[in-house]
Amino acid sequence: MAVGLSTYAYFWRLSEAAPAPVTLAEAVAQTRELGGDVFQICDHPPVEDLSAEQLAELRRVADDNGVQLELGTRGVRPEHLLRYLDLAEALGATFVRSMLNTADHRPSVEEAVAALRSALPAFEERGVTLGLETYEQVTTTDLLRVVETVDSPRLGVCLDPANSVARLEHPTDVVERTADRVVNIHVKDFTFTRSPGWVGFSLTGCPLGTGLLDYHHMIGRVRPAEREINQIVEHWLPWQGTFEETARLEDQWTRHNIEFLRSE
Repeated sequence: MAVGLSTYAYFWRLSEAAPAPVTLAEAVAQTRELGGDVFQICDHPPVEDLSAEQLAELRRVADDNGVQLELGTRGVRPEHLLRYLDLAEALGATFVRSMLNTADHRPSVEEAVAALRSALPAFEERGVTLGLETYEQVTTTDLLRVVETVDSPRLGVCLDPANSVARLEHPTDVVERTADRVVNIHVKDFTFTRSPGWVGFSLTGCPLGTGLLDYHHMIGRVRPAEREINQIVEHWLPWQGTFEETARLEDQWTRHNIEFLRSE
């Protein structure tokens, strides 16, 4: 098992809101500086435009820092998954996270199974694992139907119990149901706060150990150390009014969360 960071831990510092956005190489180096072992480049389309030379240089930076790279994208169209498999191979990554839906493709369970059965033999041949994430657009029941029907040793669940709250699925239930199929964990804590005027609630992130995520139950069920499952830090950090304050808090949460994971 290793712990690390995602591009989602740098959501604002990688964004156009940053006067000088952090580069992937800088994020990889800081991952090692903070004590992380893995950096997951997740939902970061610019990685698709890197040349072979740029991919090789990013891999060199990761190797020099002793950081393992992972990738993340969305969708299950075979041609797209195979493109990310090529990127993974170029970066030395052995894990790719995806989601069933994209903005223009919402496959049925049967369509997703057919697409994955087309792509998975290449993942199996190259020794790369694909993890489908738990999230509010797809029921955990349907996600597990896909994974269990395909039944590949290189296909599993990327567990993020916070995401499924928006579908009124209890995080503990999501953990219980998916635990045996988990191949990667996105770790973020979350809380409900009253909206201004006490009209409704907001579901947002918070530092690990301060919110509603039952981290110890999740780890006890999934057993990442025993099963060599990586834990990847993400945030749901709302905009704080200025980039400077948002970036300061994002860095603070990142440091806290890595320390939390390494102390457990």
